[in-house]
Amino acid sequence: MRTKTRTFQRKLLGYFMFFTAVIFAVLWLLQTVFLQRFYNSMVIKNTIKAANKIASQSDASDITDYIDELSRDNSVIVFVTDTEGNILYSSDEYKKGHINRNGEFYGIKTELKGERVHYRELPENYGEFLNELTFSESNKAELLTDDIYVYGRYIDFYGSDDKAVLYIGTTLNAVGSTARIIRIQLLWVTLLSVVIGFVLAWFMSRSFSRPVAQLTEKTHKLADKESNIPFRKGFCSELDELNDTLDNTSEKLRKSQEFQNELLANVSHDLRTPLTMIKGYAEMIRDISRDDEKQCAEDVAVIVEETDRLTALVNEILEYSELQMTDTQLAMSDVDLSEVVNSVADSYENLHSKYGYVFERNISENIHIRGNASRLQRAVYNLMDNAVRHAGADKWIGVTLKTENGKAVIKISDHGKGIASDELERIWDKYYTKRQREGKGVSGRGLAIVKQTVALHNGKCEAESEIGKGSIFRIILFL
Repeated sequence: MRTKTRTFQRKLLGYFMFFTAVIFAVLWLLQTVFLQRFYNSMVIKNTIKAANKIASQSDASDITDYIDELSRDNSVIVFVTDTEGNILYSSDEYKKGHINRNGEFYGIKTELKGERVHYRELPENYGEFLNELTFSESNKAELLTDDIYVYGRYIDFYGSDDKAVLYIGTTLNAVGSTARIIRIQLLWVTLLSVVIGFVLAWFMSRSFSRPVAQLTEKTHKLADKESNIPFRKGFCSELDELNDTLDNTSEKLRKSQEFQNELLANVSHDLRTPLTMIKGYAEMIRDISRDDEKQCAEDVAVIVEETDRLTALVNEILEYSELQMTDTQLAMSDVDLSEVVNSVADSYENLHSKYGYVFERNISENIHIRGNASRLQRAVYNLMDNAVRHAGADKWIGVTLKTENGKAVIKISDHGKGIASDELERIWDKYYTKRQREGKGVSGRGLAIVKQTVALHNGKCEAESEIGKGSIFRIILFL
């Protein structure tokens, strides 16, 4: 699996590296190619916003302080002039006045509120800006070059009786040197991040692929006897659920395989005897007794008996197989257990009373449980058939149904030879046939079918016996 080029680990690693490459490509584009455009658009928006704020507060007494604050926060230069170009106030991100190397103020001197204030000179493009504003229908104007952006409008300035002109300018190429530094830094960040990202992606892909590889190996050995591949849970709930599903599937396949092997071995053994008998007596009729009418009739009777036995064997095998292989719950409904037991007792009494069998009943009425009527009827039928085949000389069969401590108890009794204590637990085994053979049974699955049916109803089976005195079989079901 490791030599394949399209393994889960390699594909996950490839996708992660592709994702990393896309992220860094977008980062490079934003930080280099589109950084200047993004910076310019943000600076222009901030400049216009600052101009609008100044215009809204321009007639306030503290407007000069407000202008100083905005110019510092937005790195812009602000001039307020009259319509003739005379400076009323100016400010930039540093201070109002400027000092030369000799410690002297330079710029234009004017008086504001009785004080002499030094201002920087108007920019060279002021005349062009004022011309644009003069002929603007919106009373607003802007100038845009590769290096600067200027925006302005008419405002009502505190202390001036006439309309004033607001001029705000900012530079647009300040990000150029910064972009070069960012490119160099981004190059190192990219190289370092790619190395770290590759290492992390490799470890992450291994972590993701390990449980998938374990599940794949477990799937390949799903039907093997040694399919217990270790799987460490906790990575993610979906893989944990998939592992549980594979475990359940493996267990079902194992049981199915065991059942098929047992069924093949035992059925071949069970079928061999009646088929041998049928073939033997058929050959006797052909070669010996076909001219002897009495002997021929006896031989035919044996063939019929063995055929019936073979039919019953096949029916028991099919019924037990259906019980073993079902993956769904039985269809449950309200069942009148009294009616079920009475129905089975009636059938056996009608069939066997002419042969001297006595059926003594003690069946309580209106006992209802939730279950499957046909399955329960078959279970009672099997116990009744077992009692008839093993009845004692008096041919007495006891049938009882009553409630005890919130449970329904069906009891089938006989006065037969009884069962030895060492065999009592084995009689419920699906292939235990010793007692069945002695009682002319079929395959040893009758009691196994009873046990399986009762288990599907969340009940239990019990048996007690004493040699020479008979046996008692019980089915206990919750009401």
